[in-house]
Amino acid sequence: MQHEKGTVRSLAFVVMPNHFHWLIELGQTDLGAVMKAVKGQSARLINEHAGTSGTLWQTGYHDHGLRRDEDLVAAARYLVANPLRAGLVESLWMYPHWDAVWLEGRE
Repeated sequence: MQHEKGTVRSLAFVVMPNHFHWLIELGQTDLGAVMKAVKGQSARLINEHAGTSGTLWQTGYHDHGLRRDEDLVAAARYLVANPLRAGLVESLWMYPHWDAVWLEGRE
């Protein structure tokens, strides 16, 4: 995947029931190439695991570029808190599908 190639640095993510949020730093690539690779590879792996085939992700994606003066940690906290705002859990620690580099030992 793109992360192993050094084209992105994953800072935080959360996988929701029907979409995902991902905070990344782009390396020497463009976001479109990263998203194409991530969606293609994840769809293939999910379909293999589930014994299904076909389209998994919708076409396109929504992006928001952070300005240099925006707080990355605050953006990550907002991003990973999506399960709380959606009412999926009462505590983020109860939700297994998220991570952030600012957790102990990951930065």
